[in-house]
Amino acid sequence: MPGSTRAMAVCTVCGLVVATAYTVALGGNGWVWFLWVVLALLTIGMATARRV
Repeated sequence: MPGSTRAMAVCTVCGLVVATAYTVALGGNGWVWFLWVVLALLTIGMATARRV
């Protein structure tokens, strides 16, 4: 896994932790989870593009 893809994966995992903590502390917010899903899809896309 190249450095940029690895960094993106780390950001995605950190984003998941932050989104979960935000939901637990302040209640659910659809935008937070929507942005995390977009980040996850971008990460998956980067990982897939590197393999092709």
